[in-house]
Order: sequence, then C-alpha cells, then structure tokens
Amino acid sequence: MRERSQSLPPRRPRTHWSAKGSKKLRLDPSIYEAIQKERVTVGDVIYIEANTGSCKRVGRSDAYATEFDLEAEEYVPVPKGEVHKKKEIVQDVTLHDLDMANARPQGGQDVMSMMGQLMKPKKTEITDKLRQEINKVVNRYIDQGVAELVPGVLFIDEVHMLDIECFTYLNRALESTISPIVILASNRGHTVIRGTHEISAAHGIPPDLLARLLIIPTNPYTPEEIKTIIRLRAKIEGLNITEPALNKVSEHGSKVSLRYALQLLAPASILSRVNGRPGAIEEADIAECEDLFLDAKRSAIIADQDSKNFLS
Repeated sequence: MRERSQSLPPRRPRTHWSAKGSKKLRLDPSIYEAIQKERVTVGDVIYIEANTGSCKRVGRSDAYATEFDLEAEEYVPVPKGEVHKKKEIVQDVTLHDLDMANARPQGGQDVMSMMGQLMKPKKTEITDKLRQEINKVVNRYIDQGVAELVPGVLFIDEVHMLDIECFTYLNRALESTISPIVILASNRGHTVIRGTHEISAAHGIPPDLLARLLIIPTNPYTPEEIKTIIRLRAKIEGLNITEPALNKVSEHGSKVSLRYALQLLAPASILSRVNGRPGAIEEADIAECEDLFLDAKRSAIIADQDSKNFLS
C-alpha cells in the first residue's frame, strides 16, 4: 500500500490589528487551515492561541455593522491593547485524568501506524509505575509553582463494611502528599473487623487507622429539634399539619426513629383527604398510619411471636 502525500498550503502573511496597533504575521499551514475552517474574512475578530495553534472566530467587528441592513452576524468591538497578549489560563484536572491520558498510547499518523492500531487494541491499564511517574511530575510542577494541589474529599459511608485489606490500602494511601481529605461514617460500636473473623475494634476500624483520625462526636436530636425538622419537612412537601398531629409525629421520632416519623407524613396526608379532611393532617390520621405501617421494632416483635407462621 502506498501512502499518498498531501500538499499543505504555503505559509502566507496575514495582517492582524487591534485598537492600539497592527502586526503582520507569517502563519503556519496548520493555523491557516484553522482559519479556513472558521471561514474568517477581512473584518472578523479572531483569537489565535500561539501554543496550540487553535483559532476561534469571536465575531465581526462593529465597524462593519452598517455594511448590510439585515445580517445574522454577531458584532463585537475591536480588541483594545496590543495584538500579542499574554493570557493566564487555569485548567482544573484530576490525577485520574492525567493517568488516563498517559495510559493511552498515541501512534503516528501515517498509514502503517493506523493499520497497526487497528490490529491491536489500545492498552488502557493504569499501572503502579505509571502512577508513580505521574506523581513525580505533579510534585515537580507544584515545586516550580506551575500547578497548585487542591485536595479532594472522599466520603465513605458505612465504613465498617470494609474488610481488612481495604483498611490496609487506606492506611497507606493517607500517607501520600497528594491524598484527599477522607471522611468516614459509621453507626456501629464495637464490632468485628471484616476479614479477620475474630478481631473486634471500635466502629469496625483497625486501631492503627483509628488513631490517625479526628473523631467528631454526634449527639441524638432533642424532642424540640425533631419537632422542628418534621415541621420543616412538612412545609417543604406542602403539607398542612395540626399541632396535636405534629406532637404525635415528633413523639414517634423520639421513641422510634426520625426516618419513620418523616415517612408517616405522606400517607397521613392521603388519609386526611380520603377521610374528608383535606385542610390539614390531624392526630387521627397519624394514629391510623401507625396501624397500617409498622416500624422495625414492632415488626420484629410480631415476627418473633408468630415465628411458626413464617417460612424459615
């Protein structure tokens, strides 16, 4: 197979001007092609990035606004200042973006390279060696002041479900200088660490990792706070509830759970409309919902009492 060569247009001079002056430039063929794709004509305002050679047509100069009576062009003022300007561009990229960009090999543009890329799939595996090289480059950019590290946030809920191998990896990853801020959440007390079968620890987290954490204590809601939360939830859902009904729902939030109390609002509003009380949710509607929908504790009691009637 012969490779057919494609002739590129020669370098052609172009004159660019702004409100302060003009410059006559000899453009690269690639920039010339970009100008042709944008269909740039005399009087257009364009933007050329010197590093990448990308060209973008911003609009047409407002000096030509009276050239035609009807035109679908966007007229913009001529840029002020010098033709050649330095512009600081801040781009946000993640470490994963850098890993993926370097994990995909880019072949040549000739015919043989393209045929070779079709015959074998591209490798997209991110190895530890690649990560180490990327980390070295990132650290060098940070030392030079070219880049700034903005740590991310990693939130892991139900952290007691992780096994000992995951905790080992987390313990090692937290030692890195580019590690994110890790937030762990758990509602367990002393429990067995998964993957060990016998080692028990607070919150199901190994003691060596737990010693490196700042533990934020959480206190249960007071009855007044539960009442305020339920009132706000009813307001957001557009439900009207009487004060006695609100007190009864708040009582369930204190004795049972806040989640169960909030879940009673929607069916209670339906029952109030069915019972001919569309104005507001009353205490009788809440009581009827209690009989229709059990909470977890009452359901467990019934399951224990009638265990013979259930399939085991």
